[in-house]
Amino acid sequence: MAAEEVLQTVDHYKTEIERLTKELTETTHEKIQAAEYGLVVLEEKLTLKQQYDELEAEYDSLKQELEQLKELKDVIPNQLAF
Repeated sequence: MAAEEVLQTVDHYKTEIERLTKELTETTHEKIQAAEYGLVVLEEKLTLKQQYDELEAEYDSLKQELEQLKELKDVIPNQLAF
């Protein structure tokens, strides 16, 4: 009987090892997928930040150009009056 109990215990541990190995593989795969997704999100964030910086620079440039045009609008009529 003791030999039979030992075999059952060994089978139980083999089954448990297989289950844990499968669970570890699945968990590792999920972590890899999450890391890959995180990298995609970070790359997208970087792209959006670059686009934002470019648009902000363009906005500042256009704002400055508008101010200059407003100044010219005020100056030109005065110069034509002379």
